[in-house]
Amino acid sequence: MKIGIIGGTGVYDSSFIENTMNHHIHTKYGEISYLKGNRNDKEVFFIERHSSGHKLIPSNVNYKGIISALKELNVDLIISTAAVGGINNCGVGDFVLLSDFMDFTKNRSYSFFDEEGAGVVHVDMTEPYCNEIRNRLINAFNAFNVPVVQKGTYICTEGPRFETPAEINMYKMLGGDVVGMTNVPEVILAREASLCYATIALVTNYAAGISNNSLTHKEVSENMNKMMGTLKKVLGYFLDHIELANWNCTCKNSLNELNSLK
Repeated sequence: MKIGIIGGTGVYDSSFIENTMNHHIHTKYGEISYLKGNRNDKEVFFIERHSSGHKLIPSNVNYKGIISALKELNVDLIISTAAVGGINNCGVGDFVLLSDFMDFTKNRSYSFFDEEGAGVVHVDMTEPYCNEIRNRLINAFNAFNVPVVQKGTYICTEGPRFETPAEINMYKMLGGDVVGMTNVPEVILAREASLCYATIALVTNYAAGISNNSLTHKEVSENMNKMMGTLKKVLGYFLDHIELANWNCTCKNSLNELNSLK
C-alpha cells in the first residue's frame, strides 16, 4: 500500500516512518520534493506543503504540483495536516477531523479543469473528505485515549495575514469550526484526482477576537510542537493498521460521470 502525507505548518518531523530518502518528481506543474520511506509493509511519501524551511505563503503553495505528484506516485490515500485557529466546538490543543469546508480564498487556481482543452467538469463535493480514512483515524486516536473532534467545518481564508475579529464573528455565525489558509484548493484537487483524502486539523490557537491575545506565528509553532508527539503516535498507528479491505467510499469514482460522457 502507498500512502501520501502532506505536512502543514509545524509538521516537518517524519520520524514515524523509516528508511527515508529525499526524492524529486517532475510534474506538469513543476518539480516536487518528497521523502520516501516505509512503515512495515507500507510505502509512505511525505511532502512538506510549504516546502522545506516553510518558504511559501499559502497562496503560493504548489497545490496542483503536490496532488499531481502523489497521483503519479500511485498513492492509495492521502492524509494532510493543517494548523488552524479554533472558532466553534474546539479548543487549543484539540485535534479535529475535517468533514466540510467553506472557501473564502481569492487568488488561487482551484481546478485541474480550468486549463485549455480540459473540458467542463463539476465535481461533487457532498463529502469532501474520505469517510473511510476519517473512521480509521478515529480508531487511531481512540487507541491512545486521545480526544478527537470527529467532525468540523474548515474556513479557508487567503492569508497570509490572520483574520480580523469581525471576519471570525461572521465565520462563527455561518457555522465554521476552525480557520486556516491551505485546505483549499488541496481538498478540491484531491477529489478531482479521484484520491481518498482526509485532513487532521490541529488547533494551535484561538481565532481573532475569541482570545484577548494577539495572534502570532510563534504561538502556532509552539503549540504545534506540543501536539507533535501525539500526532506521530496516531499516524504510526494508522499506518500499522490500515488495510483497504472492506473500503467503501466514492472518492475514486469522482469522475465517473465525466468518463461516461466520453
